[in-house]
Amino acid sequence: MASRDRIIPIVVAVPLFLQNLDTSIMATALPSIANSLQVQPLHLNLAITSYLLSLAVFLPLSGWCAERFGAKRVFCCAIAFFSIGSALCGAANSLPELVMFRVIQGLGGAMMVPVGRLILLRNVPKQLMVAAMVWFTVPPTIGRMIGPLVGGAIVTMTSWRWIFLINIPFGLLGIALAMGFIEDQREDTPLQSFDVLGFVLLAVGLTGLLSALETAGKSLVPGWVSWAVAGIGLLSLSWYYLHSGRKANAILDLSILRYRAYFTSVVGGTPLRIAIGASPFLLPLMLQLGFGLSPLASGTLTVATAIGSLATRTIMQQVIHRFNFRSLLLATTTLCSLLYASYSLFKPDTPHVLIFCTLMLGGLINSMGMVALQTLGFSAIPKPSMSHATTLSSMAQQLSLSFGVTMGAGLVSAAAWYHSGNSAVLEARDFSPAFVVIGMMTLLSLFFFARLGPDEGAELR
Repeated sequence: MASRDRIIPIVVAVPLFLQNLDTSIMATALPSIANSLQVQPLHLNLAITSYLLSLAVFLPLSGWCAERFGAKRVFCCAIAFFSIGSALCGAANSLPELVMFRVIQGLGGAMMVPVGRLILLRNVPKQLMVAAMVWFTVPPTIGRMIGPLVGGAIVTMTSWRWIFLINIPFGLLGIALAMGFIEDQREDTPLQSFDVLGFVLLAVGLTGLLSALETAGKSLVPGWVSWAVAGIGLLSLSWYYLHSGRKANAILDLSILRYRAYFTSVVGGTPLRIAIGASPFLLPLMLQLGFGLSPLASGTLTVATAIGSLATRTIMQQVIHRFNFRSLLLATTTLCSLLYASYSLFKPDTPHVLIFCTLMLGGLINSMGMVALQTLGFSAIPKPSMSHATTLSSMAQQLSLSFGVTMGAGLVSAAAWYHSGNSAVLEARDFSPAFVVIGMMTLLSLFFFARLGPDEGAELR
């Protein structure tokens, strides 16, 4: 693999590095932020889901903007916008302010990742895509790896506000690398007019559904309001489905789901991605609030997941060459289910070495499955449809992660209420049911993966 083909995946993965660094740092710092802003720790899932929702809502803009203004230009501007949003988050003095600034930060993040993936797909030959995807996972894995440690150290030694301010120098580095190494390639197809109605329908639909899910059972609004908002969301998404089938320049072309490998990646991988969203949110809370560990000690343990993910780079190509995609996805999903469920067995007196090794194995297996899934998903997509494919895939990923955080918070809150009648006070036992449910839920992906043919993606191996 040529040096340029290795550098491009790393450069376009810088936004993923920023996002994973931001998310993993914030997860470690949640108890400290809650104490500073005087809110319940579980209520801070609003700061996470608002960011993920903002990503999902504005993601459809990314493909059109990349075609209109050039992928390289949009990529660099998105990183700058994300960095500015990070600075604002660092200045927040209340939960509503933090949520609002996270939405602004999400606007930049919505452009970074799908446009970066589009640049990768357009610049790397198909026969080198497996190796490129492996290198593409390195920066975000490093972000996940150093995030818990950096977050724990920052919270222990200084203010939590620095967990956001630290994104700024990394953002400047990402812009410099993109300007130096990326060529701005465009497809020779006429630019379609922007689908305003489609964008509004998607924005209203996604916001309605996730807002209803977020407020359900929390006494934030009357129950009928949550149901009404959910109904509006479903109606808007249904309207968009009909709209996209009739409009040639729909902002998101749902017809690309006809490709079996892509459908399997986007829809079949959803239960797996929900677990990926829930686990990093729950683990730091369990270790700090349930087990009484310091933020730094918590980060030292949860970094094991990222170390396991980083190890994927050394074995992934050999594994894919030895086993077909179908077998690999079936095996990794089953093992992921068992490993997520095993987290429920962690107790305050569980040896830290055992926790570390279990989390590291979970990170390795999970990363192997996700790399295989992402690589296979785009194998049959023609280049003119790549923009729609990357946007829809990124939307599905962010929505799954958001649902995972909300679901995890809801499960822990319900368990706390069941155990003590008070969901505001969390104990170690309140987290176990959530990990069991999450582990079992990932098995739903097997129904989709089992339908793949044994030769699916053979041209990539």
